[in-house]
Amino acid sequence: MNHEHEDNQTLQVGIEEKLSFGANVTYGFQHLLALTGIFLFPVLIGQALGLDFEVVGYLIQACFLTTGLVTILQSGKMLRLPVVQGPTAAFFVAILSASASVGLGTAFGSMAVAGAIFMLLAIPIRRFGLIGHINKFIAPPIVYGTLLVIIGAQLADIGLKNWFGSANIGMNFTASLITVVCVLVCMIFGGNTIIRRGALLWGIIVGTLFFSIFGSVDFSAVASAGWFRLPQIFPFGFGISIPVVILMLLAFLQASAEAVGMYTLLTKWGKQELDSSRVNRGLFGEFLGCTLGAVFGGLGTTSYPENIGIIRVSGIGSRYVTMTAGVMAVILGLIPKVGLFIASLPGAVLSAASTILFGIIAISGIQMVSKVKWDELNLAVAGSSFIISLGTMYLPAELTAGLPLAIQSIVTQPMLVGVIMLIVLNTTINVWIRPMLERREATLKPQDPMPTEAA
Repeated sequence: MNHEHEDNQTLQVGIEEKLSFGANVTYGFQHLLALTGIFLFPVLIGQALGLDFEVVGYLIQACFLTTGLVTILQSGKMLRLPVVQGPTAAFFVAILSASASVGLGTAFGSMAVAGAIFMLLAIPIRRFGLIGHINKFIAPPIVYGTLLVIIGAQLADIGLKNWFGSANIGMNFTASLITVVCVLVCMIFGGNTIIRRGALLWGIIVGTLFFSIFGSVDFSAVASAGWFRLPQIFPFGFGISIPVVILMLLAFLQASAEAVGMYTLLTKWGKQELDSSRVNRGLFGEFLGCTLGAVFGGLGTTSYPENIGIIRVSGIGSRYVTMTAGVMAVILGLIPKVGLFIASLPGAVLSAASTILFGIIAISGIQMVSKVKWDELNLAVAGSSFIISLGTMYLPAELTAGLPLAIQSIVTQPMLVGVIMLIVLNTTINVWIRPMLERREATLKPQDPMPTEAA
């Protein structure tokens, strides 16, 4: 992505401009197509935990509902920017790892508690909103960019291994390959159109059609499902685990860093101001929506880069368009047939699409760290964080099993080890030690010799 072009972006339709109802619906639907996390993350959680179709379908509904609620808040009075929220990889990893050890009820209960804590830290009152002021420690490219590389590498194992399956290797691999080829063709030849922006979705559709013709896809659960269902309060039960709350706090920390980066771009394009008060309002709205979503059983969200890309390419920055997308997401979240239909899609096809998505996440991180000046200090921050965090995937099971749950929940997750190490090392080295070294170097720099008198 060309960063200079991003900074000089001019919107053809301004943030406060209103379009017709038809235009709002059309452009809003385009934004929904980019929310690939809704289609992939709940299903991957279901596959990993062995959940029933009905449970996965409800998870998808709750994700649509959470996405819609937060998007409406951000596009409306809270932030007043064309932000579209969607499930993020950080919460996907956090829910997946927590649910495997303590169950879905405690995972979502702990996420709601963590969201409430971050709401208090981001109260949109100038003196009390803290997150907007500490963002400089969590949002530098070396921190967030390296973290995206770690997340992409960690998730690679989830996507690729499901290409081969266990019962029908030939069909699974062929359908996965066709899905990936379709996604790549759409990305390469789609131009600045809905074909390229919805590439992952089109790949899923083509892969599913292939699987339906040459394999077997069962949509019977969709036919028997109803057309309307209100969300449930803590549908999987309720529990709180301090280690999981800590895990969720770290996920919220990562999501807030990503969100502020998107706020910065949009306000530049719309020629608007982004002060700490507005940052706190936006983050408060995000945390409020994510907390409500957790109560209903939906994954936490953050501002989606794909939707920022749609605004950049189309030039349509109206917040009323994204608000319409939010309303549409809420409606979809109330229709059980939608969730069950997505849950019934072939697992191999969804895994293939997720492989591309996880690769994009990793490369987006590499793209961000390209802005970093790679001297020895920055190499020490990013290099050690990257290799140590990924190395935690290979810790012996007999070692981690004997650790307290609070420590076990953190050290077994590369994303969590990575975000902790990156923030601590960047703050220690670049905020404290670097200025000290620069001052010492300046004092030790040899002075120009004094001119001597001629003999």
